[in-house]
Amino acid sequence: MDERISGAERRRRAQAALPVLSATDLLRALALGWRDFARAPAFGLFFGGVYAAGGWLLAWLGAGTIEGTLLLSLGFPLIAPFAAVGLYEVSRVLERGDRPRWGPVLGVIAAEKDRQIPWLGALIVFYFLFYSFLAHMIFAMFMGLGPMTNVLTSYDIFLTPRGLTMIAVEMAVGGVLAFLLFSLTVVSLPMVLDREVDFVTAMLTSMRVVRTSPGTLLLWAAIIAVALLAAMLPLFLGLLVVLPILGHATWHLYRRAVPV
Repeated sequence: MDERISGAERRRRAQAALPVLSATDLLRALALGWRDFARAPAFGLFFGGVYAAGGWLLAWLGAGTIEGTLLLSLGFPLIAPFAAVGLYEVSRVLERGDRPRWGPVLGVIAAEKDRQIPWLGALIVFYFLFYSFLAHMIFAMFMGLGPMTNVLTSYDIFLTPRGLTMIAVEMAVGGVLAFLLFSLTVVSLPMVLDREVDFVTAMLTSMRVVRTSPGTLLLWAAIIAVALLAAMLPLFLGLLVVLPILGHATWHLYRRAVPV
């Protein structure tokens, strides 16, 4: 009987109305993200360094080459969620009023390999490979019938009407796919860490959050995109600070968006 009640309660909570988020919630999440980074900077710099190292490695191998694309597709998206989990765990420990310690934080990350995070990482890999294939298809549709040109050494082809149209289509398709992936993961990553739910339930909840507050979450996606672009410009060094703040802020936004 108790199990039936517990199950019904879980279903009721899963179907409960979600709060409508506002720009004020985003500002509050960013403020709390900065506070968590300032309270535990070593963790933030460490996990931010994971992302920065990924950027350096990709640049060293040569972004845009087949080898670089495969490395990013098959390796980095699988590692990145675990780094994000480390930031979420630090925020969760600070939220309890405790002091984060390296052993327990890294232990939580290690334990996630047997839970739901690898499934989400695999989804991100598949998604990236699909977009990479689609981008090549769009390129071939617009540029495949033209004269053979080395696009790595000659950019004039992109300034032609056909090239500009291709860029516009690539950006439109990429933007839609990027927002869809954002919608699937914006709260699902912290949710699978925080609760005993499967990754499908977490992704569906994440989509519900976006449907409940589409304008606010679109603004949040834009903030993340602009912040990351700015952070990558100085040799990826900005990621050491920007990514930890965004990671901590994502945890606090999740806590506001999906009440217990």
